[in-house]
Amino acid sequence: QVQLVESGGGLVQPGGSLSISCAASGFTFSRYDMRWYRQAPGKEREFVAAISTGGITNYKDSVKGRFTISRDNAKNMVYLQMNSLKPEDTAVYYCNAYLFVWPKISYDYWGQGTQVTVSS
Repeated sequence: QVQLVESGGGLVQPGGSLSISCAASGFTFSRYDMRWYRQAPGKEREFVAAISTGGITNYKDSVKGRFTISRDNAKNMVYLQMNSLKPEDTAVYYCNAYLFVWPKISYDYWGQGTQVTVSS
């Protein structure tokens, strides 16, 4: 049974830091690209950060230099360290695991999300 379980969300003041985690199970974690998405109230879900199986990272422009994604294949964990948080970072953050098998098979798993609220 595939599971992605996010944790670590909460309330933080503007300018503060927060680290969220995602525990994966039920699939071969090391083969999957891992991503974080977020969805603010009334808005569509958007990409935040990604880390490939080889450790290459990619970020949404507005979080570059503030957020850091990392993974631990030995523990089947992916992390998102968020610094210098802004109120506009408030959202439910979702963990995503993605694998594309050429030519046309893809596997796409989602967690249930963790709430991050940035407010004074």
